[in-house]
Amino acid sequence: MDNKQVTLSVDLLKERQKCTFNTLELTYLLDGGPERTKERRERESYFLDDPELKSSIPTEYLSHKEKYEEAIRVSCLIFRKVLHLQEEGKVGIENFQEILGGQLGSSLIKDGNPLALHYVMYIPTLMGQGTYQQQAEWIQKAWNCTMIGTYAQTELGHGTFIRGLETTATYDQETEEFIINSPTLTSYKWWPGGLGQTANYAIVVAQLNTLGKCYGIHPFIVQLRDEETHQPLPGVKIGEIGCKMGMNTTNNGYLGFENVRIPRNQMLMKNNKVLKDGTYVESPSSKLTYGTMMFVRVVLVQDVANYLKKAVTIAVRYSCVRRQSQPKPDEPEPQIIDYVTQQHKLFPIISTYFAFHYCAEWLWDMYNNVNSQLEAGQLSQLPELHALACCLKAVSTSDCSAGVETCRLACGGHGYMTSSNFPSTYGLVTAMCTYEGENTVLLLQTARYLMKSWQNKVEGIQLTPTVLYLQSAQASNIVYNRNIDWIITVMEQVAAGKVELAWTHMNERIKKGLGAEDAWNHTSIELAACAEAHCRAFVVRTFYSEIMRLKYTISEPLRIVLLQLLDLYGVTTALKCLGDLLRFSGTTGSDIENLQQWLEELLSAIRPNAVSIVDSFDIRDEVLSSALGAYDGNVYERLFAEATKSPLNAEPVNKSFRQHLKPFLKSQL
Repeated sequence: MDNKQVTLSVDLLKERQKCTFNTLELTYLLDGGPERTKERRERESYFLDDPELKSSIPTEYLSHKEKYEEAIRVSCLIFRKVLHLQEEGKVGIENFQEILGGQLGSSLIKDGNPLALHYVMYIPTLMGQGTYQQQAEWIQKAWNCTMIGTYAQTELGHGTFIRGLETTATYDQETEEFIINSPTLTSYKWWPGGLGQTANYAIVVAQLNTLGKCYGIHPFIVQLRDEETHQPLPGVKIGEIGCKMGMNTTNNGYLGFENVRIPRNQMLMKNNKVLKDGTYVESPSSKLTYGTMMFVRVVLVQDVANYLKKAVTIAVRYSCVRRQSQPKPDEPEPQIIDYVTQQHKLFPIISTYFAFHYCAEWLWDMYNNVNSQLEAGQLSQLPELHALACCLKAVSTSDCSAGVETCRLACGGHGYMTSSNFPSTYGLVTAMCTYEGENTVLLLQTARYLMKSWQNKVEGIQLTPTVLYLQSAQASNIVYNRNIDWIITVMEQVAAGKVELAWTHMNERIKKGLGAEDAWNHTSIELAACAEAHCRAFVVRTFYSEIMRLKYTISEPLRIVLLQLLDLYGVTTALKCLGDLLRFSGTTGSDIENLQQWLEELLSAIRPNAVSIVDSFDIRDEVLSSALGAYDGNVYERLFAEATKSPLNAEPVNKSFRQHLKPFLKSQL
């Protein structure tokens, strides 16, 4: 776009004039208050208004190597600015999700930050698993970026099944050192962000061997590269894994070891210890070792929701500007947002963002509470947190990936353009379905907790709060009511019915002589399904609880909008599992017809406020990075401006014409 006065789209102006609530009130609500909105905007301006952080050439036109080099340039500038904010006390580790993730971070570096794991996993692991002495030695260096770390867990041959990792750390009591080895090709670390050419240290997860016995996986601080030359140290085999569907500047790497020695005190020993003589001292719970992964899963739920709100903001604004077809011959082409099918694609995605936003806040609070309890040696809530973090990570990333793709499809051919920012966003979001635990595996982790919970119910043992519904949910005909309470009730009936069925079928297989693990495998389709049903019921109930908590603190117009979004999420969720409702809850065909009618009425009610709701997300154009979704709605001008940036448009005739095309054409004469 040039520097001329920018005019706003007439269509978007009309949409904003229909608004029935105060958009700033909703912005404050989502941010956590006016002060937090002010702080967020100041942080965004601090980064986005810096001309040094802007790339002169769109990154999609750079080579793979050039993209990485530009990402490093920008990353170093970002973290110089971060260090400045830290000195002023304006940023803490809780802000790094914003600076590195789907809100601000993906606009600064669109295809992944090569320094991200340093802050997201390396530092949190030092804090969570290092002794006080280790924290004193290592965290200040990491916080000030005098070293760059990564978290090396996943291997070429093993990912989510971390007990199967092959990298070894064997203790030599004579030298008081661990010897790190990669005994096979499949034991090479594979995937850690920043590992390729960026990090010079890593927390390496390896099988601990001492005094002739293996004690399972443990974390070790390992230097990978010389701090001055950045050359790999002896015995360290390191590089980048190559191009991917997305996240191509994250600099994911591989790492192998050949007899690399590290001092004994570079094993992180807050939870488990190896004494000088090689004696192993075990912590009260082996689950404490998984703290970093749990932290990241908690953060991912909020981060993936941020990507979704960007995608739906783009799609809703574009749908108000784009006009298509002519259903009535004598009238102009309608805005595509007036087609009910388009509303059905997009409005439930708006409600999905709100649902996951509030679930992420709930999960973050629970994580902090449980973390405080762990410091005091209390482990009772850890299994419940683990089960929730697993299924919420799985369901949120799956739903948000599908949501981003739905938004892209809703924008037709223009959504396929890189300048729409859908391709990059989808590449970043869909990766989340796999990293930090593949989604099916995580659902099965939650299923283990649900099977134990159902067994506790059978034995009369008190259930934890998030599965308490298993105690009372009975498959019976609940009279349909057009309210969210009815939806919660039937969704919990579905979840309880699926949990009971999986538990019954698994135990029947065991009674017939099948081993426990084989019975588990044969029942795994039902187990994953019951975990998903449990999660979906939890999301609806949590969304409801949060809106009920807030409804007396907000204005009546905003309360109406949020209740509409809550109802829409509940109705959409119920309609997606009609077979389960009919099977487990006694829902009737008439009830489903009523749900469908309710859905259509909700779409109509939300329609006048759709643009204003996404405006309330308060996402700067630079963060959206989309020709389709800018605040002014000048879609076609922006698309054309982006097209002119293609290097192929730098000259009227490309040299390939003279070299290849012209000789080919002439040869046909």
